[in-house]
Amino acid sequence: MVKICCIGAGYVGGPTMAVIALKCPEIEVAVVDISVSRITAWNTDAHPIYEPGLDEVVKKCRGKNLFFSTDVEKHVSETDIVFVSVKTPTKTQGLGAGKAADLTYWESAAPMIADVSKSNKIVVEKSTVLVKTAEAIEKILNHNSKGIDFQILSNPEFLAEGTEIKDLFNPDRSHSKLAANAFLPQRISSVNAMSALCEATGADVSQVSHAVGKDARIGPKFLNASVGFGGSCFQKDILNLIYICECNGLPEVANYWKQVIKINDYQKTRFVNQIVSLMFNTVSGKKIAILGFALKDTGDTRETPAIDVCKGLLGYKARLSIYDPQVNEEQIQRDLAMNKFDWDHPIHLQPTSPTSIKQVNIPSFIFDGWNVVDEGKLRAIGFIVYPIGKPLDQWLKDMPPLA
Repeated sequence: MVKICCIGAGYVGGPTMAVIALKCPEIEVAVVDISVSRITAWNTDAHPIYEPGLDEVVKKCRGKNLFFSTDVEKHVSETDIVFVSVKTPTKTQGLGAGKAADLTYWESAAPMIADVSKSNKIVVEKSTVLVKTAEAIEKILNHNSKGIDFQILSNPEFLAEGTEIKDLFNPDRSHSKLAANAFLPQRISSVNAMSALCEATGADVSQVSHAVGKDARIGPKFLNASVGFGGSCFQKDILNLIYICECNGLPEVANYWKQVIKINDYQKTRFVNQIVSLMFNTVSGKKIAILGFALKDTGDTRETPAIDVCKGLLGYKARLSIYDPQVNEEQIQRDLAMNKFDWDHPIHLQPTSPTSIKQVNIPSFIFDGWNVVDEGKLRAIGFIVYPIGKPLDQWLKDMPPLA
């Protein structure tokens, strides 16, 4: 039986290996990680990450041809193919800090693979890494190979939060990862920049996006205005691209991509400032419900725009009640780095249909960061609704301008 081992049991390694095990029952798949708590969770029904459809896939395969273990060296030694799916965060210090990818985990994995291997292996680079990283890894492996032949393949992950299982069942790309992860948020920042102009002129960004998306050269995807993009890949990969441009003497190109991130930060700040301004220029002591914290329909809170929005509102001394069915209180507290928090995480914040509320008698606001609510129904029962990039309520138009 062919054996596959994946180093890294996170958001990429776990789902990817689970789908491989499902699709290839004749292959034994082991997912290894040094984190005892993470592996323990994978071996229970309380998996460490949530993705639609993931639980069902894992349950079908676990214990049959899918295994989760902390015995990294044993499984690497016995396997035929090693996937390396360790994290590659943005460097926080040293050369390239704040932009370049930190390859510390990759660099520690390579010598270990070489050291414990007793037979020829294929090593698959699954993490998102710099161009030519595979060549560097090949040199490390061959330098310590003891006569063993290592073949290095580059197969960067292509998954999107909320649709990982769907993406794995129906892959549509696996090349040019950094470029793809720069072009997609570029579109988001473009439409978000347009949303600010639409609000200023009374236009509707949804209509603009629809019309633009009808142009076959552009297409309709990634043209929905929002509070901003998030996730573990987009900003990290753009920063990585910026670093590559700067290292190759292309400051103008680097500045172009920096602007994509600047617009994203501007959109989140603008959203917070609009909330403060439209609520009579103060949210101090006011209770604001945040419905949804993670990215899409997942439990993944890495770089979620909600973190910046919540921190901004807390900075203005608002009282927040945060609800997300896939995220617990401890995770939210860690993400917001709070020592003390006026916490409210009750069942009554479960999102309900607007029809369950008969009438609103005092000024009550809904700020829609994703343009998903039915504005007409909410306004009909008395809510004051602020959608992104759309004409404002007359009530809001009469408010003093934002400082």
